[in-house]
Amino acid sequence: MNRIATSAMKTLRLLPRAMLILMLLAAPVLAVPMMRADTGSIIEAPTPKKAGIGFVLLVSLQRG
Repeated sequence: MNRIATSAMKTLRLLPRAMLILMLLAAPVLAVPMMRADTGSIIEAPTPKKAGIGFVLLVSLQRG
């Protein structure tokens, strides 16, 4: 009986820690469907400007 009580106490002591870890791991997974439900939250990156200096540098470095 004493071993069973010791085992139960260890389990009950670890249970809050395990629940906290599971909640921290599940939060991002549960947040993804909520973000996908709203179609107005699409963030697009601005298109980069084409400077054209890369090709000039490439040609000048190959000549040198």
